[in-house]
Amino acid sequence: MPSSWKLTLPCTRAEAEAIDAEALGVDPAPVLTVREEVVDDPERWRLDAYFETKPSAALLRAVRALVPSAAGVAVAAEPVPEEDWVTLSQAGLDPVRAGRFFVHTSAYQGAVPAGARGFLIEASRAFGTGHHETTTGCLTLLDALRRRGTRVHNLIDLGTGTGLLAFAGLALWPRAQATATDIDPIAIEVARENAGVNGVALGRRPGALALGVADGAASPLIARRGPYDLVIANILAAPLIEHAGDFAGMCAPGGQLLLAGLLTRQADAVARAYRRQGCSVAERLVLGDWTILRLRKRAAWRGRRG
Repeated sequence: MPSSWKLTLPCTRAEAEAIDAEALGVDPAPVLTVREEVVDDPERWRLDAYFETKPSAALLRAVRALVPSAAGVAVAAEPVPEEDWVTLSQAGLDPVRAGRFFVHTSAYQGAVPAGARGFLIEASRAFGTGHHETTTGCLTLLDALRRRGTRVHNLIDLGTGTGLLAFAGLALWPRAQATATDIDPIAIEVARENAGVNGVALGRRPGALALGVADGAASPLIARRGPYDLVIANILAAPLIEHAGDFAGMCAPGGQLLLAGLLTRQADAVARAYRRQGCSVAERLVLGDWTILRLRKRAAWRGRRG
């Protein structure tokens, strides 16, 4: 007889990033996992909720309320064979090693490998747990920059999600001024919580992380703390192209941009948009279907004349 149950609902990426099982107020809380249904489509994601026992109708409705776009979808849990429960509920939760970084959830009970910088980032809270190729690739390239002796004094992580990439930047350059923003206030709350869990200092002094809600580059915080010698943006190809002028503009001459969230077939279009802003591709890292671009802004760039 099955002792666990599963509910599957459609959702959007924005809803997936905001999901919090603790908001249900039940103990034990269900295990919630999210994933893309259609690659690079922010409206086609999926929520899977796993319950240790048969959930009540009220609990199923509460889970559906976490994803408003599924308001018209009927909720019905299906039994899961016991032998599949552990595998399915822990899917995607294995630790990730990227360069010197070791990213794990609380499901991992082992030790952080010697010489690695560990980060505890719970899944299904906000985008950027380290399990997606784009985040893994950014961590890898950040580590490579530091190993090559790159100096960073002022960095920003745009669309920070869980805060992981900003945390990694501060771990590599502990005396830098660091800023992390996201369009979603919930993501900033998640990043603040994760900073506390991982011992990342918050504040506006060098060596601490300043957090703020911002839509793209439209933020007094971003303008006040720039220009930046390292700009990190792990979002999607369309906003990367749309905001190319703003993102390149906040980068100091001679500085670098790390762009991710783009499929390999979109990489050339993103590179062209930034080339028009005085940036050249210094490195490409391909992981699966995804490409991470490292660009350098020309030292003498002052923008095009109108």
